[in-house]
Amino acid sequence: MQHNSFRVSGKIVDVVNQKIFPGHIEIKNDKIQSIVEDENVPDQYILPGLIDAHIHVESSMLIPSEFASTAVVHGTTAAVSDPHEIANVMGMEGVRFMIDNGKKVPFKFFFGAPSCVPATEFETSGTHLGPEAVAEMLDWREVLYLSEMMNFPGVLFGDPDVKAKLEAARLRNKPVDGHAPGLRGEDAQKYAAAGISTDHECFTLEEGREKASLGMKILIREGSAARNFDTLIPLLKEYPGLVMFCSDDKHPDELIQSHINSLVAKAVGAGYDVIDVVSACTLNPAKHYALPVGLLQSGDDADLIIVDSPGSMKVSETYIRGVKVAKNGKSLIQTVPEKPINRFNAVKVSPDDIAVRIDGSHINVIEALDGQIVTKRKITAASVKEGKVESDPGRDILKMVVLNRYFPAPPAVGFVHGFGLKRGAIASTVAHDSHNIIAIGTDDEAICAAINQLIDAKGGITSVDGTHRLVLPLPVAGLMSLENGHEVARKYKLLDAAAKEMGSSLSAPFMTLSFLALLVIPELKLSDKGLFDGNKFAFIPLFEPSNK
Repeated sequence: MQHNSFRVSGKIVDVVNQKIFPGHIEIKNDKIQSIVEDENVPDQYILPGLIDAHIHVESSMLIPSEFASTAVVHGTTAAVSDPHEIANVMGMEGVRFMIDNGKKVPFKFFFGAPSCVPATEFETSGTHLGPEAVAEMLDWREVLYLSEMMNFPGVLFGDPDVKAKLEAARLRNKPVDGHAPGLRGEDAQKYAAAGISTDHECFTLEEGREKASLGMKILIREGSAARNFDTLIPLLKEYPGLVMFCSDDKHPDELIQSHINSLVAKAVGAGYDVIDVVSACTLNPAKHYALPVGLLQSGDDADLIIVDSPGSMKVSETYIRGVKVAKNGKSLIQTVPEKPINRFNAVKVSPDDIAVRIDGSHINVIEALDGQIVTKRKITAASVKEGKVESDPGRDILKMVVLNRYFPAPPAVGFVHGFGLKRGAIASTVAHDSHNIIAIGTDDEAICAAINQLIDAKGGITSVDGTHRLVLPLPVAGLMSLENGHEVARKYKLLDAAAKEMGSSLSAPFMTLSFLALLVIPELKLSDKGLFDGNKFAFIPLFEPSNK
């Protein structure tokens, strides 16, 4: 890795002074010494390093050091990371693992204190983080903000724990991230007035405009699960200082291909001002979160990237604190050896454990939607054989199981429509937000085999198709691998292909599966405790009463 005195030349994109000019930058050790205008420069652009303004690193299935190694190739030099996923499994120990591992590479991770662990009282997570724990984490110098406040009803109705967490952030002058999909009108005003300063969950332009008018920063998200770029990008013209770019969740196969650089190219290609676009993933998050990152000013950390043009964003070199960390599509960050941490005490299941005895003619079924984390509720006739309700692949009604991974407990069983499997089963311990074991399949034997394979692996994702079985072990909290990004991406692609070979019509079957237990997103989900109506925010029975 390069780390000495050197010069880079090109067209400099200066987001602080809002101009683009030809010149060269003198770098000594980790700092920018000087910037000189110079017409005689190569045909390339120099930008500040890109910042992902909101991501759960765990979604990449890579530990932070390996995420960094993969992301720098695309010009990412910093990430505002919410360790919410590992916190639901491992609590403060998990947050500390992310911080300590991230320090082992030359990449700038900025972590938040998870605000909603567990996400609800209607599921079993690995731990509980109350106001005292949140306040303690906010005192850590590596923790710069309070992570997304998903419990917006708690904000609106003055829940004491929620108020205490918000107050802890206010007292320490640390910003609070929001999470309030669809919140409008007086409720949105009250939410913003509580000190919540961002939202990455806007899914209509009108919602984004309304929240921006309240002074909230709008994070335009383009991830593996939810994609709102096309809908929200007009806000960049209307509120250029309030817009940031983020990925939220980025699966390994997609992270290998691109990151925030693709959003820059897409926005510039659509005709948006280059300075506004680049500011959205450099200046704006740096100012909002008070991030110690370089912005191409004399005296700044030498955090910069060299690209062919803002319209294509092909990154040739990436520097962090003057260290060259990527060159021509190859990462120069080495894999870091790490010991896994985990919490896993599930007991294996048999077909008898997941049998559903008939208790009515019709059942409530989760309808999964391709490319969406919301679901619908549908009522359909039960497929009954020998007094038991079974999967019906012909109608695409498949049995679904969520099993507590933290201590022995009976499995919760429901049914899902929309996956299209014709045979076999798939399962995962990436199951937001509590990360219990989640599985769907066409027959009970295959479902149990998939679940038990994950219990043997102590976490991961798997497919079972007769005797053909694949597994990607995720030994770090059942969420992350210890292998390098390319190897994890390769195995993930094999599993994705296997699910599609078994008949799934979804574009990302495992991504869709991972959100089917996320109770805070409507309409119908399954936790380890039962079938949950996100609109009523209450459990409902599997069998629909016959008088309806």
